[in-house]
Amino acid sequence: MSEHRALLNWTLDEDGEFLKGRFSRKHTWTFDGGLTVPASPSPAVVRAPFSDPGAVDPEEAYVASIASCHMLTFLFLASRKKFEVRKYQDEAVGRVEKGDNGVPWVASVALHPRIEYGGDARPTPDEERQLHEAAHAQCFIANSVKTEVAVNV
Repeated sequence: MSEHRALLNWTLDEDGEFLKGRFSRKHTWTFDGGLTVPASPSPAVVRAPFSDPGAVDPEEAYVASIASCHMLTFLFLASRKKFEVRKYQDEAVGRVEKGDNGVPWVASVALHPRIEYGGDARPTPDEERQLHEAAHAQCFIANSVKTEVAVNV
């Protein structure tokens, strides 16, 4: 159906000591549209200065991609139901836990969408819940992961 690409670039810094594990993990992600984003492991995983707290880490990107996919699907479904969405905000939270095998994983993602509507047609709380359920069921990313995703509205 489609293909999506990201180019990752990392180079050992001049003062890095790779074999001793003392080197920066800062890198970049370049997407097919040309946007380059600074990336790094989370400081919760790799301490500074070997990580960059100002860069996007993979866990944040994972949570953002789930929240973004849910939002985009919700917006599509709401437009089909003739509910005019004027603003959509979501403070999504991912929780990393140690798995049964001892390896940390993003065990849950909680979405907290706050939506402002315009126009005359406004969904009832039940209709909005149904839209979120349908958005979750149809989201490409949510259908691609084993992480529990909860929509808390």
